[in-house]
Amino acid sequence: MRYKTFGKIDFEVSSLGFGAMNLPGVPFEQAKDALNYALDQGINYIDTAAAYRNSEEIIGDSISHRRDEFFLATKTGQRSYAGAKEEIERSLVRMKTDHIDLLQLHYVNYVHEFKQIVGEDGAYIAALEAQQAGKVRHIGITGHRPELLAKWVRKYKFDQVLFHLNLAQPFALDELIPTMAELNMGRVSMKPLSGGFIQPVEKAIRYPYSQDVHVIISGMVSVAEVKENIAAMEQEVGGAERLELENLAIELGEHNCRRCNYCECPIGINIPEIMISSKIREKLGLLPKGDGFYQKQKEKLFSCADYEPCKVTPLCEQKCPYHLPMQQVVQESVSYFS
Repeated sequence: MRYKTFGKIDFEVSSLGFGAMNLPGVPFEQAKDALNYALDQGINYIDTAAAYRNSEEIIGDSISHRRDEFFLATKTGQRSYAGAKEEIERSLVRMKTDHIDLLQLHYVNYVHEFKQIVGEDGAYIAALEAQQAGKVRHIGITGHRPELLAKWVRKYKFDQVLFHLNLAQPFALDELIPTMAELNMGRVSMKPLSGGFIQPVEKAIRYPYSQDVHVIISGMVSVAEVKENIAAMEQEVGGAERLELENLAIELGEHNCRRCNYCECPIGINIPEIMISSKIREKLGLLPKGDGFYQKQKEKLFSCADYEPCKVTPLCEQKCPYHLPMQQVVQESVSYFS
């Protein structure tokens, strides 16, 4: 296991972090075994959030007795001071701990949201108070707009950012990661498989592993998945492999979607997932989870072309900050079923 100093945070973090978001979907004993096996193998970064169903409780019930062995990161999605303060206290109780190593202000994608969070009655103030009280040691932020995050971390004191970085979403490399490196911030990438689309798993993991990040969060739910992820990091990435992966990322990232979710579809199509998987589908094919997603979306995808309010100007494209041809990509995606 490779370890790095976590930016300005005085902690040696493992390159592989345990993402606990999906643990509520498996039996408790399976989740407990996966968490403890990960700690046994040297994984020392555990990531969760108050919004991940009972993920925090699973962590508390499974590994709180080993609290000194891992760096604990959770998130609050609350925007107000009162809401965040209450959620921080609840997270401490759920995880059976007296401190959170890293509290992240979660899923901040809009300018107006950020202004609310750092305002006089915002969640940032609650995080600072918890930090002063010793309940929170460091404060970070998460989001899906890398260019906005790069601006925000220059204006306010954050120790860390959690962002997308995978073969289909290399956009954090442009501005965000260089800015964070300059500011000596903790750099944590998420969704190495892009939510279950990218294969093979080893290649997917090795792309962010080759970049300037400290921790790669992978959502794992079993001992077998922990083993698979660790195996992908056994060898360092050489120059030739890195160049191959970077060229593949350029190709798979041509869709240009950041998964900011501005484009709410009136008929329920998950447009970001369709956009991001479009190049993966053509180049690599889909993992079973990705195929399952397409099967669930099938009826909606076929309905897109007949939805009258979007015939002239697609509603989704009016909301996209990147002006992407979403309707075209969605309608082309029905070829997956032919």
